[in-house]
Amino acid sequence: MKAAPPTSYRALLEVPFLGRALGGMQLVRVGQAMVGVALVLFSLTRYGSPALAGLVTFAGIAPGLLVSPIGGALLDRHGRTRLIRLDLVIAVLSLLLIAVLAQLDALPAGLLVLIAAISSLTGPLGATGMRTLFPLMVPANLWERVNAIDSNGYVVATIIGPPLAAVMVGAFGGPAALVVIAGLLAIAVVVLFPVPEPAAEIATTGDLLRDAWDGLRYTWGNTTLRGIGLSITTLNVGGGVVSIVVPLLVLDRLHLGEAAVGIVFAVQGVVGVAAGLLAGRIDTRGREVRLFAGPMIGFVPAVAVLLIPGLGPIVLSMAIMGAVNGPMDVAMFTLRQRRTDAAWMGRAFAISMAFNFAGFPIGAAIAGWLASTSIEAAIVVGVLASAAGTVMAWTLIPRSDE
Repeated sequence: MKAAPPTSYRALLEVPFLGRALGGMQLVRVGQAMVGVALVLFSLTRYGSPALAGLVTFAGIAPGLLVSPIGGALLDRHGRTRLIRLDLVIAVLSLLLIAVLAQLDALPAGLLVLIAAISSLTGPLGATGMRTLFPLMVPANLWERVNAIDSNGYVVATIIGPPLAAVMVGAFGGPAALVVIAGLLAIAVVVLFPVPEPAAEIATTGDLLRDAWDGLRYTWGNTTLRGIGLSITTLNVGGGVVSIVVPLLVLDRLHLGEAAVGIVFAVQGVVGVAAGLLAGRIDTRGREVRLFAGPMIGFVPAVAVLLIPGLGPIVLSMAIMGAVNGPMDVAMFTLRQRRTDAAWMGRAFAISMAFNFAGFPIGAAIAGWLASTSIEAAIVVGVLASAAGTVMAWTLIPRSDE
C-alpha cells in the first residue's frame, strides 16, 4: 500500500526555493503593513484631515483593483516572479518620491493622492503574484499548511509593521518612515530575485485584453469565486472603516501618541498567529465553506465594541478580529485554490482578490468622510457591512464544487 504524502509543516521545508519565497513575502507584508499606518498617520499629522487620510487610503488601493483583470492576464502570460519584482520596484520609487517631496515641502495633498493612485496600478502584480505562486510551488496535500503560513504572513506583519511605522512617524516624521519602508521593500526584491518561475498551465488567446475579459467572465461565472467576492468585499467595508476609526479614537479621543496606534493594531496580529497556525492543521476538504463563513460572524461584535469609550474596548476589538481572521483566511485561500482551474489562476485570483478587497478603500473613504463629524456613524457603517458580508457568505457560496 502506497504511503500517504506527508502533510506536516516540516514537509514544506523540502519544497525548493519555498523558504526564500516565504522570506521575501514576509518582508513585503511587513512593509505593506507599515505603509498603511504610516500614510494614514502622515496624512493626519501633516494635513490634519481625516477625509484626506481616507482618500489617500482609497487612492492607494482602488486604481489597482480596477486594472486587476489586465494584471491577472499578464501573470498568466508572463509568469509571476518578474512581475512581483516590478511591483516592488514601483512601490520603492513611489515611497521615496513622497518622502523627498515632503521633505522639500513640495507635496500638496492632491499630489500625494496622485502618487498613491499611480503606485497602486501595479499592486495586482505583486499581491496576486505571491498568492498564486505558492499553490504552483507546493503540492496540493500541503496547501492548508502553506496557506496558514501565507495567512500568518499578514498576521505577523500586523504585529511588527504598525507599531514600527507608528513609532517611526512619531519619533522621526513621516518622510523618514517612508524611506525605511522603501528600503525594506528593496531588500525583498533582492531576496526574491533567485526564485524561479514554477511551471504552470496557461489558457490564453494571445490577445491581452481578450484574456482579461475572459478572466472576468470566468471569475464571475464561477459561483464560488463570485460568492467569496461579494461577501468579503462587503466585510472589508468594515475593515476600511476600522483602519481610519481606530487611529482617530486613539489619537483624538484618548489623546495617546502614534506609537499607541501601532500597538493596538499589533494586538490583532499577536492573537491571530496562534489562530492561523491552528487553522492550518485542519483538513478543510468538504468543510471549506463552514470554516470560512463561520468565523466571519465574529467581526460584527468586534466592530460594534468600538462604540464603547476607552482603550479596553479597542484592544478587545483587535483581539477578536485576530482570532477570527486567521481561520477565515486559511479556509478562503484553500477554497479558492480548489475551485479554480490551474490554467486560470493568474486572472481568476487577480480579479477575485481585487473584488474581495474593493470594499476596503470604500470603507476607508466613507469613514474618513463620516468621522469628520461623527466617528460613531462610521462605526455603525462598519457593523452593518460586517453583518451583511457574513450573511452573503452563508447564502451565496455553494457547499460543494461546481
